[in-house]
Amino acid sequence: MHGNRWNWCIKPSNELEARAIAEALGISMLTATVLSARGIDRVEEARRWVSSSYILDHNPFEIPDMDRAIERLCRAIQNKEAVCCYGDYDVDGITATSLYCLFLRQQGVNVSVYIPDRQREGYGLNERAIRRLADQGISVILTADCGTTSFRETSIAQQLGIDVIVTDHHQVREPWPVASAFLNPHRPDNRYPFPFLCSGGIAYKLVKALIRSLPDCGSDCEDYSDLAALATIADVVPLCDENRSLVRRGLLQLHAHLRPGLKAVTERLGVHEPWTAESMAFQLAPVINAAGRLAHAKLGVELLTCESMEAGRQIADILVRLNQQRKVIEQQVVEEALQQVGSPEPGAGIVVGARGWHVGVVGIVASRLVERCHGPVAVVAFDQNGHGRGSVRSIEGVDVCQVLQECSDLLDGFGGHSAAAGFQLHEARFTEFRERFSWAVAERVSPENRVPVLAVDAKTHLRFIQPRLIRELDALSPFGVGNPEPVFMASGLEVLEHRTVGDAHLKVVLRQPRSVPVSGIGFRLSWMAEAGLLETRRVDVAFVPELRRWNGLDHVQLRIRDLRPYQPSGVQECH
Repeated sequence: MHGNRWNWCIKPSNELEARAIAEALGISMLTATVLSARGIDRVEEARRWVSSSYILDHNPFEIPDMDRAIERLCRAIQNKEAVCCYGDYDVDGITATSLYCLFLRQQGVNVSVYIPDRQREGYGLNERAIRRLADQGISVILTADCGTTSFRETSIAQQLGIDVIVTDHHQVREPWPVASAFLNPHRPDNRYPFPFLCSGGIAYKLVKALIRSLPDCGSDCEDYSDLAALATIADVVPLCDENRSLVRRGLLQLHAHLRPGLKAVTERLGVHEPWTAESMAFQLAPVINAAGRLAHAKLGVELLTCESMEAGRQIADILVRLNQQRKVIEQQVVEEALQQVGSPEPGAGIVVGARGWHVGVVGIVASRLVERCHGPVAVVAFDQNGHGRGSVRSIEGVDVCQVLQECSDLLDGFGGHSAAAGFQLHEARFTEFRERFSWAVAERVSPENRVPVLAVDAKTHLRFIQPRLIRELDALSPFGVGNPEPVFMASGLEVLEHRTVGDAHLKVVLRQPRSVPVSGIGFRLSWMAEAGLLETRRVDVAFVPELRRWNGLDHVQLRIRDLRPYQPSGVQECH
């Protein structure tokens, strides 16, 4: 997509509303414009949004079946029953499992953990594991990030005398699991006001309801907010409404008290600044994910639940080493996958697969291909018998679960969300699946989403990008899906210097009339210099402003999202 990476557009905002917000809150017009552009156009709403003390906390008992789950778990706690926390092998599943395990252990419950092996067992509940748990005397299975599509497996558990409580957030379809309680905010009868909790968020709400129902339990729900925040960030759910509050509370908990395992990872990674949503997403989460990708996800649970620094350091060393191996494997599979991709049209559905690819990296490889090709991508790893496990990642406007439903007669199973899903497929049906997948995507891709859109919050001049503004914007955090980092654009900039640094990153020095020179960094954008885009006299730049500390002083830096030759006509409003 070199030379035409993005279609830029300006988010519409109301100048009168923005000015009222700026005057009432004592903030800059730029910050007020960002709020207005995000639909936060009333003074009191804006005041709540930027307030560090405002917490949104919905009633957990509005989640369907919460009362049934509490009744069964309270009985298990009182009777000291054997409970198994059965989780998924990604960060959301690992953290939700850890949260349940920590709370139940504190209540004196005989609790065990089961997470299936990604390569040998695959995702979710399976019959062999359930029978093994029954033989061990387990009377309650509490799932974390799985179980929604496990009708057969939950039926077997019921026949064996095990009560199953499903807590999950994947898309719901018939038949529902046979469960004592089925907690999923995507149930069609859901009345919970915010349906976009991840499984770690649901676990937090379940424990909150348990604490409310067990007044002498001796637990404080805030002790688990760091785990809920980690899950929310890693699972890329919208960072608005209650999720934003969960992450803000969790970050405060992280800053006040790091669990031994997380402290060990922090040391091992050489992180010296307090954790932020961004650093957790790009540094911490991949390390924990490495357990389920290349080894066993129980390592992640052990990291989050260990009680000593010695144990934490041992596990952290293993996980950081696994993550380094993951990067090497991922790059190799990406390169091989790109050879299969060729030169697709933007928005086209892409399916790649091969024997020998590591099943632990198919999801992240699919994400990498979406970034490069801007279309829904399915990546399948086949074993020596032709059995394949795949992951799908999508673009805005294409629900990949609906796409997989169109292909369901070819699949051995599937499940997930609108933007990401997993599936099983035999190699003999790969060619037909590729054709069907591409057709189903083509039916859903509109001309508008064939080229990615870069939504700009406001157009500005470089002289207004000052440390005070950047600190103001930080009050809008945490940033992520549903609340992206503010992006600004400046036009007609002169490129004073440019060079390639590190791993294909672009370093520039820019200046606008009546501004001082400002440095900028464009990650993986060195190709722009190679393509000659910086040789034009003036350029437009879309950027995220940030502060970098050097020699004890704060310096403004522009993190470049995109750059193009100067266009006097500007950009259109987003629709």
